[in-house]
Amino acid sequence: MRLVILSLVFLGIFAAPVTADPLSADEAFQLQVSKIADGGVRFDWTIADGYYLYRARISARSADGSERKVETPQGIAKEDPIFGVTEVYYERATATVPGASNQPIEITYQGCQENGICYVPQTKRIDPLTLAVSSHTDTSANVPSPDAAASAGAPEEPATGFSLAQEEGLVRSLLRKGGPLLVVLSFLGFGMLIAFTPCVFPIYPILAGTLAREGDRLTARRGFFLSAIYVLSFASAFSLLGAFAGWSGQNLQMVLQSPFTTGAVSIVFVLLALAMFGLFELQLPAGWVNWIAARTGRLEISKKSVAVLGFSSAFIVGPCVTAPLAGALLHIAQSGDMLLGAAALFALGIGKGIPLIVVGTMGASILPRAGAWMEYVKAIFGIGFLATAIWISAPLLPAGLDLVLWAALLIGTGTWAFSAARGNSGLPILARTAGLMAVIYGTILIIGAAIGSTDPWQPLATLANSSRSSKNTELQFASIASASELQNELRSASGQKPTLVYFTADWCITCRTIERSILTQDGVKQSLEGLHLVKADLSTLRKESTELMQQLRVAGPPTMIFFDRHAREVAGTRLVGEVTAELLSKSAAMVRSF
Repeated sequence: MRLVILSLVFLGIFAAPVTADPLSADEAFQLQVSKIADGGVRFDWTIADGYYLYRARISARSADGSERKVETPQGIAKEDPIFGVTEVYYERATATVPGASNQPIEITYQGCQENGICYVPQTKRIDPLTLAVSSHTDTSANVPSPDAAASAGAPEEPATGFSLAQEEGLVRSLLRKGGPLLVVLSFLGFGMLIAFTPCVFPIYPILAGTLAREGDRLTARRGFFLSAIYVLSFASAFSLLGAFAGWSGQNLQMVLQSPFTTGAVSIVFVLLALAMFGLFELQLPAGWVNWIAARTGRLEISKKSVAVLGFSSAFIVGPCVTAPLAGALLHIAQSGDMLLGAAALFALGIGKGIPLIVVGTMGASILPRAGAWMEYVKAIFGIGFLATAIWISAPLLPAGLDLVLWAALLIGTGTWAFSAARGNSGLPILARTAGLMAVIYGTILIIGAAIGSTDPWQPLATLANSSRSSKNTELQFASIASASELQNELRSASGQKPTLVYFTADWCITCRTIERSILTQDGVKQSLEGLHLVKADLSTLRKESTELMQQLRVAGPPTMIFFDRHAREVAGTRLVGEVTAELLSKSAAMVRSF
């Protein structure tokens, strides 16, 4: 009954209204400038309905960078999710910079949409001699920039130096076609498709290992019930993360992809593996167990453990950016529609978990009962947990060290298979054959690490590459870290060649796959010939790179954006998450035709 109630809570989104599209910063906060008696400057903002301006975020500087005194009237106290209790202005706001000066003044201000987006700080440069207002830093990219009008047969460059494709976005497109119901159902389907990608594979052995420890108590009904609790908790974590992202305005995708989160998840998998090998038992402290048992009964202990495990598993899958996940997070950030965003992510989690429920229900018939076989099953799950830990932590390790770890795991697994598989029947022979192949491949990986290879799928590629011609050299990317650097790169290619901007990071697992297996293909290299290649490295996240992501509407790496010769993004070419060589070549061909 509680599961039904939980589901109804999230499906209550269907009665929720859809937040209107946010205005641009200049529309929401219309600025007028005038002189005052002492030669200073007065700033007046007309604030649109449903928007507010922060008093504490209004500041001014001279052109030489020195701070200027700013006088502002008292505002209205507001409990703000970002800055806490602060003073804000509704409808109108005024600021005065006293004292005559012939130097230009840079005025900076920041505001938010009520229950919606928060704009990044806006900066305008004012010339006191002419009182001409010109955009100094146009960072109002929370909404798409309009295409500049054509002038003398060539497009006029936007204030930001580039313009993004006028696309509705995944969630908004679904809203227009069928409303909130279509959004939720579509994300349910997206989740089922994503369920079989490498990013989701780590959670299969987690649930299977939990069910395997049930032993004789595991029935089809109990397997279904426990796996359903796991999936509902997993989906609930996704929805809460999405709602919190909308409330706080923070990009939680980047938090989930941080080295700290990745490292912590890897350690958890190592601990799970050691528990499967019998080094210790993972269980709650005895005091907790007795407290829960006294109030809920023995069965509830298992339910709560599975629920906690499911909730925490969201942090394992979260670091993988997918197009639906990025679309939902961007919709929340732009519209502030927390209810719809949370419901979409909840449905995405349920879709990912449907195969898990099937596996959990069938577990009673496919998993061996208690006995000698159960020890083998636990060992196999332990090997799977170690493999997952290596796969997740590989982006954080020095180049080549992951090959050594894979080699150690394969050789250890092969040795265990030889010692465990006894007899001359089909299954033991098959196990020993697999063990021999694991030892051989592990040895090859050690050789690959010794000669400087970094790809576990092609450990001897370094030997092959040394004999190839210079035609097959690696793609060369120019590195950027801010919007101004991107503008410079686009300006250097203006009128000559299209530009590919690739967002990546050392800790991005999918990025490593793309760089090892996609960008190294000869066909992909040929398709990218003639394009100006630019890379935004997010390995160390700074304020400038965060603003760049906001301006380009990027949820996280990997993301590829294609600009034509006039710095305009070509609609339908953006790639988010895992990509194939065919998709990358298709986008490159499309941008080249403009």
